[in-house]
Amino acid sequence: MANSNSPRSSALPADVPERYQRLLATLVRAYIERGEPVSSLWLARESGLDVSSATVRNVLARLEELGLVRQPHTSAGRIPTDQGYRFYVDLLLHSRRPSRAVSELEGRLRRAGGMGELLENVSQELSRASHHMGFAIAPGGQEATLKHLDLVALDARRVLVVVVSGSGQVTHKVVEVLDAVQPSELSQAANYLNAEFAGLPIAEVREQIVARLQEERALYDRLLARALHLASETLGEVAAGTQFFVHGTPSLLEAAATEDVKVPLATLRALLAMMEEKHRLVQILSEYLDGPGLTVVIGTEHTEPGLQNLSLVASTYSDSGRQGLIGVIGPTRMRYSRSIAAVDSASRAVTRVLIGDEPGGDLP
Repeated sequence: MANSNSPRSSALPADVPERYQRLLATLVRAYIERGEPVSSLWLARESGLDVSSATVRNVLARLEELGLVRQPHTSAGRIPTDQGYRFYVDLLLHSRRPSRAVSELEGRLRRAGGMGELLENVSQELSRASHHMGFAIAPGGQEATLKHLDLVALDARRVLVVVVSGSGQVTHKVVEVLDAVQPSELSQAANYLNAEFAGLPIAEVREQIVARLQEERALYDRLLARALHLASETLGEVAAGTQFFVHGTPSLLEAAATEDVKVPLATLRALLAMMEEKHRLVQILSEYLDGPGLTVVIGTEHTEPGLQNLSLVASTYSDSGRQGLIGVIGPTRMRYSRSIAAVDSASRAVTRVLIGDEPGGDLP
């Protein structure tokens, strides 16, 4: 993995000629665009180096010895390995020029109604711009408060509990009840919970509710006891979890169905399981950061085996001295230039909005 603020050495030995590097970069770009092994004849024609296909074959043989390309079939051209992708991404990271122009995204983010809505918008925009799964993680140490709670009857024995935090994050959970419940009863119960607990830290709200449930049952009538139970079922997840927003999961499902992208179903199952346990995925993503700025993790560079057919492009953003994380997750054959540009631009926009900087203002 590599962080843009702490450059690492290239995947190529220092004494490898520049034409080797140009041919490798051309091969990686071609494979990302076309999804097919790249032939020596095509490289000789398209690289602009004025070399024969025989010379290109010799270069590719050397790159294969170095572990940067491989030949999926004897008669096929070459495709990049994860190390080959790493070389290409390092080139992108070292040559990029961050845009400081006011973006349309920044304008939309400034209209967000709170941290939750802002990060929800960012994850959606990243997914749209990259065509991969976009995510946003709120800064650590942010204590969520209860703004509002709703109880909605889905049928006689299932209730949808909707919790809105002070930052705008919306969490919902379906809870089954033993006895039939009426909508009017749920409305009355929600009014009670909001009157009692709105504005308090969610962790504290849950502690108080658990304590009340453990008291003598006779102190509460059936309706209030049910309201406390429903709230406890949902608030536990909100209090324990980090704010995590994600969009674009269907793009990974499409990748799994596309033969030339090759995202195994086992990889998707592992990722979806981590998304169910949000704290686990947040922990894994956060561990990849070795400082502020942009980070790219490619395939087998992942410490989590279940993610080793995917790549991650992520960047930190700042909010009053605290750091959050945004990024995209997609197949190793992703358009890294597009994903890096989208994530870098979005992280700068989020930081400017949160620190109250002027639109398009310079960042350190």
